[in-house]
Amino acid sequence: MSSTQVSFSDLVDGKPQKIALGDKDVCVARIGDDVFAVADMCTHSEASLSEGDISNYKIECWLHGAEFDLRTGAATTPPAVEALETFEVQRDGDTVTISSK
Repeated sequence: MSSTQVSFSDLVDGKPQKIALGDKDVCVARIGDDVFAVADMCTHSEASLSEGDISNYKIECWLHGAEFDLRTGAATTPPAVEALETFEVQRDGDTVTISSK
């Protein structure tokens, strides 16, 4: 199991950020006091979700408009039908640890 750490204070509320977790790119999103981590690559097309927009716990792929639930990774709108991989997030003060499950 691999893990990496980021500072909570470096995460901008409502703005996704791409980080590396081993050989995987992960999209990290802060919504208020909550932090979520999902695979950065859209399951419909090769597009980085960290370049997308967040609204109501969903992230929208900028390329074709597919949406995913940040809490579960589920694809919620077409053209995506396959869920995103999710990652474990633990917060201890300003330190956020993201780990593969």
